[in-house]
Amino acid sequence: MPFWTGRRALSGFLLAGLLLGVGWAAVVVAVAVHAARDQATGADAIVVLGAAQYNGRPSPVFRARLDHAATLYQRGFAPVVLVTGDVGPRDTLNEANVGRDYLVRLGLPSEAVLPLAGGHDTYTSLEQVRRWFQGKDSRRVLLVSDGFHMLRLRIIAERLDLTPYTSPAPGSPIHANVRRNTGYLFAEGFKVPITWLFQR
Repeated sequence: MPFWTGRRALSGFLLAGLLLGVGWAAVVVAVAVHAARDQATGADAIVVLGAAQYNGRPSPVFRARLDHAATLYQRGFAPVVLVTGDVGPRDTLNEANVGRDYLVRLGLPSEAVLPLAGGHDTYTSLEQVRRWFQGKDSRRVLLVSDGFHMLRLRIIAERLDLTPYTSPAPGSPIHANVRRNTGYLFAEGFKVPITWLFQR
């Protein structure tokens, strides 16, 4: 009798599906744990991950990240804030410059806020940060984004030879919306393994 009978094949598929489901759930739990952890500490730079902007005004999500970065800067965690982000679809302004202008309007010194334009996703945004650190011995970065983003940020930053610490924006409208935040956490359950496996 052949080994791969219909029943054995079905059992194999079900077992594989179960293992994948358990693995995905474990990643989601890890994402949630990192989302709740604030590692704010002294660093060489605070890095704000870009989000949407509307005609020169940061979106509510982006504004929450910028406000948190401003608080961290004012508390003396780092001497400079690096704002990442590119030009979004159908936009003419890039997120990095919009974020820089917003922080300067909040009262941060213009020389302490640097836009790093050109990053169209998390990986390329952090590549811009790595380029900024070229020639520097210490590469401690305090990463500011939404909580769900933190585990993936750490993985990418470490791959790019940065020393990452994470500080999620507490005022994010995503965090305040349970359904929306849960959706992002579940999505990270797929994105984190893909990042870990393929973005090297």
